[in-house]
Amino acid sequence: MSAEAVPPPLGLIVVGDEILSGRRADQHLSRVIELLTARGLALEWARYIGDDAARIEATLREVFATPAVVFCTGGIGATPDDRTRQAAAAALGVPLQLHPEARRLIQQRQQAVAQEKGQVWEPDRADNLQRLKMGEFPAGASVVPNPYNQIPGFACRGPGGATVYFTPGFPVMAWPMIAWALDTDPALAARTTGWRERSVIVFDVAESVLAPLLEQLERTHPRIKIFSLPSVDHPDYGPHIDLGVKGPPPAADAAFNDLLELLAPLRLRYGPQRVRP
Repeated sequence: MSAEAVPPPLGLIVVGDEILSGRRADQHLSRVIELLTARGLALEWARYIGDDAARIEATLREVFATPAVVFCTGGIGATPDDRTRQAAAAALGVPLQLHPEARRLIQQRQQAVAQEKGQVWEPDRADNLQRLKMGEFPAGASVVPNPYNQIPGFACRGPGGATVYFTPGFPVMAWPMIAWALDTDPALAARTTGWRERSVIVFDVAESVLAPLLEQLERTHPRIKIFSLPSVDHPDYGPHIDLGVKGPPPAADAAFNDLLELLAPLRLRYGPQRVRP
């Protein structure tokens, strides 16, 4: 990657009826944002999908056609309501296959559990054979290690260059697996730029007044994104607008300096400036 290169688009897919029904509250979005921010990266989009095979397949087919790096949590177990593995294979047009390394890891876990319980490991017992389904991945997939219980997830590469990392829905498993992916994915490990967000709190101004300035800023700095986040009841600042830019650090710094110059003639009242990360 060149010195001006930026990371690929980063996305998150959270699968599970329990999230959409409210039986469980999603914890992945905020944690993934934290993991990315700590590495100078930013999430571009997130989607929530129920346990509907056709919808999961359609979403993954769309994602596989892009150059993104995506994390998909949930639905990779071995019960009938877990449909993500099958949907991923269908989206790629390949069969499910028992991955040799996944088989080894799952059986290793079975042996350890049997030993802890003082039992004899029976690899051909029905429940042990059922658990091997968790190692059935789309053909060509690679293993994503799971430090919690060694039952792996998997990663697939799509025709558009996308890499999708599939993890269980349990945060205790998903989060370290996502962290591992962030630290080992070649497209992210080779990055030479990070991501920076710079903003300033402004008071007593309408967004309609700021819009032309932001449009001008985008034309001048095509590598950054602008944002204008109004608030009417902030506990510290009251009504205000959090106005800023985000993008690769050098581009974000230059755009923010230009933003301050564009705002100067308006003689606004300002609050603090913010920088992330």
